[in-house]
Amino acid sequence: MALLPAAEATSIGTPALNIGIFAAFVVITLVIVIRVASGKKTAEQYYTAAGAFNGRQNGIAIAGDYLSAASFLGIAGAIALQGYDGFLYSIGFLVAWLVALLLVAELMRNTGRFTMADVLSYRLKQRPVRIATATSVIAVSFFYLLAQMAGAGGLVSLLLGISGETAQNLVIAVVGGVMIAYVLIGGMKGTTWVQIIKALLLIAGTFVITVWVLGKYGFNPSALFQAAADNSPKAGEKLFEPGLKYGLTTTTKIDFISLSMALVLGTAGLPHVLQRFYTVPTSQQARKSVEWAIWLIGGFYLLTLVVGYGAAALVGPGAIAKAPGKANAAAPLLAYELGGSVLLGIISGIAFATILAVVAGLTITTSATFAHDLYKEVFKRGQSSQDAEVRVARIASVVIGIVAIVGGIFAKDQNIAFLVALAFAVAASANLPTILYSLFWKGFNTRGALFSIYGGLVSAIGLIVFSPVVSGKPVDAATGKSLSMLQNVDFHWFPLDNPGLVSIPLAFFLGWLGSVTSKEHNAQKYAEMEVRSLTGHGVGEAISH
Repeated sequence: MALLPAAEATSIGTPALNIGIFAAFVVITLVIVIRVASGKKTAEQYYTAAGAFNGRQNGIAIAGDYLSAASFLGIAGAIALQGYDGFLYSIGFLVAWLVALLLVAELMRNTGRFTMADVLSYRLKQRPVRIATATSVIAVSFFYLLAQMAGAGGLVSLLLGISGETAQNLVIAVVGGVMIAYVLIGGMKGTTWVQIIKALLLIAGTFVITVWVLGKYGFNPSALFQAAADNSPKAGEKLFEPGLKYGLTTTTKIDFISLSMALVLGTAGLPHVLQRFYTVPTSQQARKSVEWAIWLIGGFYLLTLVVGYGAAALVGPGAIAKAPGKANAAAPLLAYELGGSVLLGIISGIAFATILAVVAGLTITTSATFAHDLYKEVFKRGQSSQDAEVRVARIASVVIGIVAIVGGIFAKDQNIAFLVALAFAVAASANLPTILYSLFWKGFNTRGALFSIYGGLVSAIGLIVFSPVVSGKPVDAATGKSLSMLQNVDFHWFPLDNPGLVSIPLAFFLGWLGSVTSKEHNAQKYAEMEVRSLTGHGVGEAISH
């Protein structure tokens, strides 16, 4: 099949088929959710499925929760356009799981019950720490939600052949509405099954494209890589060397270190990932979950290497850069190049299934934070009934869904990478230092936790606001628009796109500073937490005040 002209790339495939496949996925998964998880639920069933999943199932669900549209569409496009430097994202995301496995998975499962705040407030003052943690969780989840919802609107013009403001807004609203239905009907159990199905579909679809691409080159990777270089006149052999995106200047080299820190350390602080550890019955199963997740996520990212270079070879960077969604269009365009309308329709459905599963996981986590940490533990001081708590969680899910829809509509034309990077940077800055200090340092106290959480949160968001991501980047010659989020303004003074290099060490320092300047120390409570984290003794008991 000949390479696609840029103009044709906006109308390829059969939109009705794409929409039909997507609708079929929604109907089938809703039926499954209703069958396995409908009905009245306790708080434990709503938040964590009462530990009903084994390590293998939870590992697949974690992969479904973690492999977002940015992973599937964004990384494939980054590899197609930037080669080696694009693949560095895959490496960063995968290495992050080793941090999660070695440092937090089993200990978090043993120490907490429903949410991340259960761990961070275990041996500290409940109310201020829960409020701080909830603030951080809501901030991370909100920007992650915006990225997914905005992705739904931004990709619709290519995947479904729909254009226009109203049509894109409608798609965002539909995604949000279906997500709310998943969470209200199924709670964590229903959401987990959606994530399992989505993970299997995503990995299977990517595997089919990988085998198909390799088959076109006689299953010879060298021939594929050479074709990618030959079809990339600007990059050529540089696709296989560092430097197309990072390493061009001293600033970009430092920026890559900063981004790597956020990616590697941010995963272990993502609240929707951490909450998945509570859906298994034992700490051993929590560890097994991460092992399964590492294998599945690692295998998937290896497949994206072939998909990315396959897009460069068969579609070409010129057509990708001119298509709606730019780099995000690489995988769908490759699917059309290989299998025409049918394969494009399947990939379209998988892409939207990916968005649905991720936003459902984020919503259940954020609603648990509202209901358990704020409503029950802060406002009601632990005295609310389970029915009231679940009712508040359901109301919070609807409110969060509406906010995500409105935010996605406003953010659909914004820089999606900015929103994802912000979520990871905040998680790495505000959450991870406090988690590690709580688990491993007996001198840590309430002031240290508040300094670390608020300091990491404010510094990460503040530095990004004043970074080139928001304002001050040069105009792109192809589009005539600035590469920054805001056009025609420049108020940046922080030189890096990602704040991790500054905000993460600062949060660790502030956690130490706050602790050593406070006389608060509860040796008995730390000893209890240490025993609990290492042995699992007392898991499921209510947190004492």
